[in-house]
Amino acid sequence: MFKLAEEHLTNSDEIMAKLIKLHKPCTLKEHKNHFEVLCDSIISQQLSTKAADTIAKRFQALYSKDNPFSPRAVLNTSTEDLRSVGLSRAKTAYIKDLAENYQTNLKDRDFQKLSDEEVITLLTSVKGIGRWTAEMFLIFSLNRLDILPVGDLGIKRAVTIEYQLKELVTPKQLIEIGEKWRPYRSVASWYLWRSLNNKQNT
Repeated sequence: MFKLAEEHLTNSDEIMAKLIKLHKPCTLKEHKNHFEVLCDSIISQQLSTKAADTIAKRFQALYSKDNPFSPRAVLNTSTEDLRSVGLSRAKTAYIKDLAENYQTNLKDRDFQKLSDEEVITLLTSVKGIGRWTAEMFLIFSLNRLDILPVGDLGIKRAVTIEYQLKELVTPKQLIEIGEKWRPYRSVASWYLWRSLNNKQNT
């Protein structure tokens, strides 16, 4: 599926060629449970991969065959139960607000018919969802191929290391470096995450 992307990145950037050789194949794929992806993204904000995974598993364990995971089920879950799995007060409120939005303006929304910026604008209207979370959604749920999350610390760290920069790469520098990756900047980002062994993004 990603053969063209890997060929383009290999031919346009020798550092990316090295990463692809080490970490291929790219395993990005569409995740159709959009609500789940957005909840996981909110949970993972400002947390280590390990901590986020632990809380996400506890969060999912609140639901069962008799009470399947859904926006309505989340709305019916008490704040106390959500806090008990390790969610902060703010993230509990954000996930509740997201679930409420899935009953209104996000209900039955066909994200694939929207442009990248339209998706970002729509999602960032929800409390607790900023541009980074919306970009993660575009990459890991909708499988959009040309997203470069310039605010992602993992991407910044990987580029700083792999391109042997003296200081943490700036957003402007990252955009300039990433120009040669178009139209497959999401795939390049995946390989950069892999270079850090970031298991959350495999």
